[in-house]
Amino acid sequence: MKTIAHGASLPREMVFSSIRVLEVGYGPALAYAGKLFADFGAEVIKVEPPEGDPWRRMPPLLNPESAASDSALFAWLNTNKRSVTADLSSELEWLHTLAATCDIVLDARALGEGGKIQSAPELGEPGLPEQVPVTVELTWFGEDGQYSRFRGTESVCRSLAGAVHGSGPIDGPPHMPHDIQTGIVAGLSAFTTATAAWIGREHGSRRFVLSIHEAVLGVVEMEAGMVQDNRHPLKRLGVNRFCGTHPSGIYETADGWLGLFTHTLPQWKGLCLAIGHPELGNDPRYCSGPDRMSRADEVDALLIPALRTRTASEWFSILGNLKHPAVFVPTMEELLQQEVHRQRGAFVSVAVEGTHFKAPIVPFRLDDLGPLKGGRAATLGEHNTEYKDGLQGTPVRNMPAAPGDTLPLAGLRVLDLTMGWAGPLATRTLADLGAEVIKVESISYPDWWRGTNFTDEFYQEHLYEKNNNFNLMNRNKLGITLDLTSPEGKRLLLSLASRCDAVVENFSAEVLPKLGLDYEAMRAVNPKLVMLSMPAFGLGNAWSDTRAYGGTLEQASGLPLYTGHPEYPPAMTSYAYGDPIGGMNGGAALLLALIAQRRNGQGLHVNLSQVEAMLPMTAPFLIAQSVHGSVAQRQGNRHPVHVPHGCYRCAGEDSWIVVSVINDDDWRTLCNVMGRGDLAGDEQLATATGRQARQMELDVVLQAWTEKQDVELVMNTLQAAGIAAGAVRSMGQVLTDPHLQSRSFWQPLKRDFVKQYLSTSTPYRQGKRPMPIRLAAPTLGQHTDAVLGDLLGLDASDIAKLERQGVIGTQAQRKATRTAR
Repeated sequence: MKTIAHGASLPREMVFSSIRVLEVGYGPALAYAGKLFADFGAEVIKVEPPEGDPWRRMPPLLNPESAASDSALFAWLNTNKRSVTADLSSELEWLHTLAATCDIVLDARALGEGGKIQSAPELGEPGLPEQVPVTVELTWFGEDGQYSRFRGTESVCRSLAGAVHGSGPIDGPPHMPHDIQTGIVAGLSAFTTATAAWIGREHGSRRFVLSIHEAVLGVVEMEAGMVQDNRHPLKRLGVNRFCGTHPSGIYETADGWLGLFTHTLPQWKGLCLAIGHPELGNDPRYCSGPDRMSRADEVDALLIPALRTRTASEWFSILGNLKHPAVFVPTMEELLQQEVHRQRGAFVSVAVEGTHFKAPIVPFRLDDLGPLKGGRAATLGEHNTEYKDGLQGTPVRNMPAAPGDTLPLAGLRVLDLTMGWAGPLATRTLADLGAEVIKVESISYPDWWRGTNFTDEFYQEHLYEKNNNFNLMNRNKLGITLDLTSPEGKRLLLSLASRCDAVVENFSAEVLPKLGLDYEAMRAVNPKLVMLSMPAFGLGNAWSDTRAYGGTLEQASGLPLYTGHPEYPPAMTSYAYGDPIGGMNGGAALLLALIAQRRNGQGLHVNLSQVEAMLPMTAPFLIAQSVHGSVAQRQGNRHPVHVPHGCYRCAGEDSWIVVSVINDDDWRTLCNVMGRGDLAGDEQLATATGRQARQMELDVVLQAWTEKQDVELVMNTLQAAGIAAGAVRSMGQVLTDPHLQSRSFWQPLKRDFVKQYLSTSTPYRQGKRPMPIRLAAPTLGQHTDAVLGDLLGLDASDIAKLERQGVIGTQAQRKATRTAR
């Protein structure tokens, strides 16, 4: 059995067995990307400066009373890795030599210690032209553009990406989540990019540059579609208020908090029945989500007292039986005890310095292929001797430079049975990297992101072709229609599955088994098939049939109980947070399964829980509960380490700036910029500990300075002085952001029915230009004839017959109007 430094025994073959990864640089994004490799068996060598990554001091600490205490959060991010220290400037020759022995390099030196930009020459090439490892470089804002020399932090990237503006009270300040949430998103993006490049290393590019700013924008991508469709209010609507529907928030019950996300009319009717007001289910004032949102105060006035008559657990059961998306919103103590997660092994033991605590597992389940069920975090520099003195004689990885003119996943074929945001994002992840993705819809049941208000206008005016949320999520895909309730539609789907490498579905758990199209049926026609299923709580447990939207997933993770200001109710984000997180995790899980498929030639069914995919976001709070037995009260926009840190009002309507003072030098610089030499000379404020004791006072001082100035002027003034600061952009402003414009991030695409729309780009690039968009999102059934003809050999008469029967088509139809078969 192979063993590695953490002391855990590894199975003979994990997904990344025999792969060596170099992780060099700073921050949680880098650490999480490396963790994903390490937890699936890679030998990950983490190289830090001699004093260590600043996140080694990020709470929760194992011993809060000691300034030298290890960070439990950092330990979780770095389990199962080797730890080496080096001067990242003066020991470049050694770094190049080490990189030459690695298969993959994750390079975050450009992020800089404390957010300071550093020069980061490529590793593995100078003097060693025969060695070209797969390399992903992490940057704050990319290699070019107006912000490329900005000093970045996780919170600054989030504010400039539009992921802060919409959440929080109407009057502000907007809510700023914990930095780990930005780190997880960017780390997932880096891991996915590196893994795809590893799969396609023989023909694709080996160097990619990631923008953390653009990776975070993916969390709020839905809002870009809504702005283009004129469906976005372009303002905050209040805590737990969403522009699309209501009620969709966190409600107090007789015992515990309940999360609701009421979207469709049947769901509204079920809720009305449950609270004893069935007459409201048919009231035209409340028929649509926007109608209910316009009367949100009236709806809440009925709901709040009604929901207090039963416990959250009772409501979860009652509303679940009515197929209404409702979940118990757990504290971290309750989350650790929830049987559905314990049965899945969602929490694992992390060992550091003789201490053990519980933390979230990496949320991909590949049986014996990974992930590791916990592990140990190495001490700083524990493996210096092994990798410095013992590097001689280590074989160089012999990988001549690839042409780089082919996308890494070219040659893979994926069958896409997904709808909405999470599933289509998972498949788009592979499509953007070159896979051929065939999206399957039905003329009677098209993707619900095309629209769910099935009026005459919906069909007659082709509204199902005009929703830009759908268009954003389904670029680079082929689109076909099949009626999966018909015998012929099932037969054709199985025939397609026999010619694919993977199938992805995000239906409710019971749907495919009822259709006779579950994994066993798929595997019968293709034993090597990989299938990804991604219901809310995973398959095979008591909660598998729970209906859920992205907001439901966020509620079920418990995250809202630790978001926002303590004077308000537990706060959700203003976007369907669980959807993009589920989609990003789904794409990564699918790539892991495809590597496993190539290793052993066998099929695999990946059982992904989208709620579990949210749990890494809760890591600081869940770990605090495990280590200390409690979690601190919500801190609003304050930072665990940086001070002052927050979201401050500027001149003009709803104008805000995020400012993050990272260290003591920054504090003195900020005082000079504000003209407050008195504060710079205050000895108590010279250290972060002293400033933390006077945070309220400092927030008032900083607010008094920013509120008199234009936000762009403040941002550029602070950045010129080396202070991390970023304007809080609305999504409307993000669409015209000068940095993104100069990088051609928004790509105009032509498409029938909408003429043209703006698409996002991937957050990674092979060079200066964005990755290519080969296809705009398909119109309904646009590629049916070509796919059935080219892959299955159907001729024109076969296809015409299928269309007459209603099995295929290009026009959405009400179910009752289909031609009888």
